[in-house]
Amino acid sequence: MFERLISYLDSVHERDPAPRSRWEILLYPGVLALGLHKVAHWLFEAEMFFLARFVNHFSRFLTAIDIHPGAKIGKNFFIDHGFTVIGETAEIGDNVTIYQCVTLGGTNPTNGEGGKRHPTLCDNVIIGSGAQIIGPITIGERGRVGANAVVTDDVSEGATMIGLKARSTLVPAEDWVKEFIPYGTPCDDPCEPAASEQVQQMEAQIAALAQQVEALRKALPAPDTGSGESASDLFANRKNGTKD
Repeated sequence: MFERLISYLDSVHERDPAPRSRWEILLYPGVLALGLHKVAHWLFEAEMFFLARFVNHFSRFLTAIDIHPGAKIGKNFFIDHGFTVIGETAEIGDNVTIYQCVTLGGTNPTNGEGGKRHPTLCDNVIIGSGAQIIGPITIGERGRVGANAVVTDDVSEGATMIGLKARSTLVPAEDWVKEFIPYGTPCDDPCEPAASEQVQQMEAQIAALAQQVEALRKALPAPDTGSGESASDLFANRKNGTKD
């Protein structure tokens, strides 16, 4: 048990370089909330629902993180900062990272349909700040959801979702990086390849137009000034106030 705790604290430190020691990580609200959730989940599975809810409310009071006792959570789960809501039927895989103000919400419970109502996050998923993941959808392995994105459809493995409603960044999963990305939001140019391609096309069009304008300028005959002077000399004389 002690070795598993050390391994978990080290996994948190790999994703957050701020703490100076494992003792400091133990004070993280996400770590405290996860520890209390394990107790609440054990009570929930034992059908001691009131006690499970009591531990859940106590955890929320301490950490500002609300994890329903029924949620299933894998290894090395890390909530950075807090203010997160995780619903009853949510399922979270291994090495998942969630940043602040995230909701793993469910569908409308008034429709009379029970069962799976909340998202499933596969292994190594990263959810950015303020993201809302709604409904019984699946975020594939290594999926990334950018800050403030709203996701209501399944996310394929390795895809990065951004925007409201979230859309894919169109980066092929096999070409995208597999390492940890803070906040699940890439900051490099490959994040929006379509935009960079459009810029390149516009620059090429501008260069082509410039060449056409220059060719037309050279093809035009020189204006007849009627005095044997060139247009540039005539303009210079008028600017200086001289007359013919």
